[in-house]
Amino acid sequence: MDVLHLLGDGMLLSLQPLNLLMILLGVTVGLFIGAMPGLGSVNGVAILLPITFLVPPGSAIIFLAAIYYGAMYGGAVSSITLGIPGASTAVATTFDGLPMARQGRASLALVTAALASFVGGTIANILFTLFAPLLATVALSFGPPEVFALMLLAFATFVGLGGDDIPKTIFSICFGLVLGAVGFDQISGAPRLVLFDYNGFLQGIGFLVLAIGVYGIGEMLWTIDQTRGEVTATTPKMTVKGMATDARDFATRGWKGTAIGSFLGFFVGILPAAGATPGSLMSYGVAKMVSRNPGQFGKGSIDGVAAPEAANNSASTGSMLPMLTLGIPGSPTTAILLGGMVIWGLVPGPRLFVDEEEFVWGLIGSFYISNVAALLINLAFIPVFIWMLRMPFTILAPMIFVLSIAGGYASTRDMFDIWLMVAFGIGAFFMRKFEYPLAPAVLAIVLGPIAEPTLRQSLLLSSGDPSIFFTRPVAGPITIIALILIFLPALKLLRRLRPNGKETAR
Repeated sequence: MDVLHLLGDGMLLSLQPLNLLMILLGVTVGLFIGAMPGLGSVNGVAILLPITFLVPPGSAIIFLAAIYYGAMYGGAVSSITLGIPGASTAVATTFDGLPMARQGRASLALVTAALASFVGGTIANILFTLFAPLLATVALSFGPPEVFALMLLAFATFVGLGGDDIPKTIFSICFGLVLGAVGFDQISGAPRLVLFDYNGFLQGIGFLVLAIGVYGIGEMLWTIDQTRGEVTATTPKMTVKGMATDARDFATRGWKGTAIGSFLGFFVGILPAAGATPGSLMSYGVAKMVSRNPGQFGKGSIDGVAAPEAANNSASTGSMLPMLTLGIPGSPTTAILLGGMVIWGLVPGPRLFVDEEEFVWGLIGSFYISNVAALLINLAFIPVFIWMLRMPFTILAPMIFVLSIAGGYASTRDMFDIWLMVAFGIGAFFMRKFEYPLAPAVLAIVLGPIAEPTLRQSLLLSSGDPSIFFTRPVAGPITIIALILIFLPALKLLRRLRPNGKETAR
């Protein structure tokens, strides 16, 4: 009851005129920041951080948190309507969101994204409110072996259920791992895979550069090739009755992906340095794994949109937990929020809930208000997003190309990355031409830089003994499940060959 009383006080505090204005303004700004390719919540919060010194610290952190919330919602907009991920957290949404838009179901995809985001954020807020200290302790108990086991499980969901052509899936993952290894070795500091001695490779390959190249330029080239230049614009209809029908479709067909994304996303989000991007990709893989129709994923599955969107919103709330309770940022965006709190004289950590009770519960209360505001504002702007799809492709294609280039440059301000992005777009086109899956490569370049150092740190801890991944109480079960999923295709192949073997013996 004390928790409910404190939460009620916090929500009343967040509904004060100034704080409510900060929430509405932050969510609206965040929605458009998230929808703009190359920006995302990290850049948005960093750019607007100086403005917050005009208001009290409590209102300032509420404003920045609202931007974070809005950006998580907004990332799905360009992913669904243009096929360009607004941020790295929305890459998985592109896998099924763009096919739905091309099938004339953009309204359903956008409504699904909004409602799944709302459910994911709500579940995460409830878990945050009830179990913050306990979950912070659990997150802290995750050492390198546990994190590596979790990353292995993420890879396994794509290997074991990535399609019938397992060799191509494995090749795609290995290709992504190679790209993720470019730059400086995180442990020794030595440069590796610096191709042709170009200094641009020393900084590594930015994930957003890869994502925009693959899903922006590559998808545009693929569409032009498939239609031989005769591309007609999709003409989705948008009515209030249609949105109500879309909401019912989401409730009946998108609940499983939403549930998976909400809980898995929050759990991954509370792990220090994980963030919403791995959470959304893992949720997509798990949703595909448990689906009765995994073949629909990548072709316009509602669960394929619901799972990553619920996950990235849930993870964004989860990443706040280690920041507030332990002083450890759970994502790049929360690292900027942490810096802002320190500047304002607030010290994150276990004492924050005691020394700054009003501030903490006001912030937690704002999570609930921001979530509702983001849903309403997002739904209100869906007709505007639908309007974008009515443009002829002769206008849309150059716009996609320009937005891709501008977004890539805005994220790094380096022309080398622009040429790299164009190369990735052309490479992605040929990968699709030869039927190599793109999603495993994208997953690998996100999780590879997390998996590699944790693998090496784990082996250093055990003096090279790999049994550390099986003997630890948390890492062991996760590793075993991951290995089962990895070898599942081989077992299926043996099962198919067994009847033939019996017939041959006769």
